[in-house]
Amino acid sequence: MPASLIVLALSAFAIGTTEFVIMGLLPNVAADLGVSIPSAGWLVTGYALGVAVGAPFMALATAHWPRKRALLALMGIFIVGNLLCAVASGYNMLMLARVVTALCHGAFFGIGAVVAASLVPENRRASAVALMFTGLTLANVLGVPLGTALGQAAGWRSTFWAVVAIGVVALIGLWRVLPTDRNQPRADLRRELLALRGLGFWLALSMTVFFAASMFALFTYVAPLLQEVTGVSPRGVTGTLLLIGLGLTLGNFIGGRLADWRLATSLVGIFVALALTSAALRWTGQAFLPAEITLFLWAAAAFAAVPALQINVVTFGKDAPNLVSTLNIGAFNVGNALGAWVGGLVIDHGLGLTAVPLAASGLALLALIATLLTASQARKSGLATAS
Repeated sequence: MPASLIVLALSAFAIGTTEFVIMGLLPNVAADLGVSIPSAGWLVTGYALGVAVGAPFMALATAHWPRKRALLALMGIFIVGNLLCAVASGYNMLMLARVVTALCHGAFFGIGAVVAASLVPENRRASAVALMFTGLTLANVLGVPLGTALGQAAGWRSTFWAVVAIGVVALIGLWRVLPTDRNQPRADLRRELLALRGLGFWLALSMTVFFAASMFALFTYVAPLLQEVTGVSPRGVTGTLLLIGLGLTLGNFIGGRLADWRLATSLVGIFVALALTSAALRWTGQAFLPAEITLFLWAAAAFAAVPALQINVVTFGKDAPNLVSTLNIGAFNVGNALGAWVGGLVIDHGLGLTAVPLAASGLALLALIATLLTASQARKSGLATAS
């Protein structure tokens, strides 16, 4: 794999850390800025909305640029956003800084995935995308716990200063090792927008939404489920989250290789596994060891879908790879919000935490149905790589 992929993975690590570490720092941020925990929680929502709304606009704004220049500019925005987070004097400024940071997220992952796929032969595209997204999984395994520990020991602002430093290293790496694609076709805004009109493309996006909804319906409430149903201590929850992070990393690598083998077939198998492991937690969650095994397998199944979904959507929108790849990242965030809402709805209606895995399983089955419809549309359109 080219060194450029390592730099892209480092960039993904930095972006993933700044997105998720705020959840571990919420009590510190709330206490320091004099706001409630629920108010501090809006910093998470604000970031997600910034990604979903900002992704297509940033993709269109950089459509005429060479991809290397676009990635450098987006990483520059990321650094400025985290710098503003580190020096924020109050809650409103911190919220604005989080939104600024989020603007680069979707476009960077979208364009970065296209660049990663272009660096290797066609039969290794999904593996290359998986390597880039390894940075995102490692952000959950290493970046979030280490960032949380740093913030608790030296103040929450120190975590954002550390992310700024990682961002600067990533920016230098992108500048030094990322090749300039001199053969990149000139962007045509009309053609970019026309690439969005096909039914197959929107079905592919719906797969991503339902997948992310399934994953985050369960992931959002995994800590209270472990504590109240399984009987795991708070320290044990931390260990389980580490185990889940390892499962995500393993699944990411396996998913890349499976997608390089057969894209649609792999997605069907992955969503079946996701539905089964989610549903199984309804019963295995009652005891520690079965719950741990199930969550590890669930995490591996979940992130096995990520590289395949990213390649899949570009297959349908090949005339506008930057835009459609970026929109897919936005779809992930829409699914994140949908999944958290569905999980909360299940709990609020008195069905309890044990019903959350079943809701997640149902959403995975919707992703499976969308996959079968997408494969059928691909065959009608003559897109063999998507079927």
